[in-house]
Amino acid sequence: MSQVPNKAQRRKRLTQRPDQDGLRTAVYDIIFEADTRSGRWFDIGLLVAILASITVVSLESVPTYQSLPSLMTTFDVIEWVLTGLFTLEYLLRLSCVRHPIKYAFSFWGLIDLLSILPSYMTLLIGNSSRSFVILRSVRLLRVFRVLKLWRMMNEADELSGAVWAARNKIIVFLAVVLVAVTISGTLMFHIETYMAQGHEEESDFTSIPQSMYWAIVTMTTVGYGDVVPLTSAGKVISAALILLGYSLIIVPSTFVNAEIMQRRKKPGPDACHQCDATTHHEDATYCYRCGLRLDGGSKEI
Repeated sequence: MSQVPNKAQRRKRLTQRPDQDGLRTAVYDIIFEADTRSGRWFDIGLLVAILASITVVSLESVPTYQSLPSLMTTFDVIEWVLTGLFTLEYLLRLSCVRHPIKYAFSFWGLIDLLSILPSYMTLLIGNSSRSFVILRSVRLLRVFRVLKLWRMMNEADELSGAVWAARNKIIVFLAVVLVAVTISGTLMFHIETYMAQGHEEESDFTSIPQSMYWAIVTMTTVGYGDVVPLTSAGKVISAALILLGYSLIIVPSTFVNAEIMQRRKKPGPDACHQCDATTHHEDATYCYRCGLRLDGGSKEI
């Protein structure tokens, strides 16, 4: 028999839908529920508006368009119309949920707020904050709900859980890499500073932080080429770091893959019949994502 859910589990299942039927409930179903016809069209319209806003902000940064005052004015009008729509949508979300403060400080509540603040900030500090309107692109994550892609979040849950379980190994690995970067950067600084004296070209290793930057770029096999060794000893160390970097790249993924394989071997509760979520606690009674009873019962309201 499953144990009684604790307070944290009850808070996860707490819904924002109003208690009584009425206008607030109808608005809530349209705005938050993509399963209804009106809710689906609302979300599609919202995604189109977000894409339009991102496109306008992106085009405003093109130098050719900036030289056309009439076009820039049109962009400005479109942006303010969309900002007004997003503001109205945000206020409607706050007005129809059961706990407005809780929603305002939730992930999506903060994203909704941040998507409209930059436009109003331009009234105070000028157009320098206009580019931050691009934060609205984060709201495109709602496409998971609109297109029923939220079933794919099982894989995301599995991956994030494996990364978190392997965090200690990853931290130790990063610490070792940091030590290697510090040692190799310091060594290269001294080699390239003293051994390159009298060389026709001036050494690019002007400081230890600069040398550590070179070591990071080299170990990750990025190789910008803005800092290069001049001495033979420096080139040998550079080649060794490149080979070391190739061998280290796969280490974190090995940790995560091992955790995923270990988790898949462990038995767990049955998958949710509604959203297919599988990463539940062993004593879970309700789905942590949609609130449906894991034994096939109705969703808690």
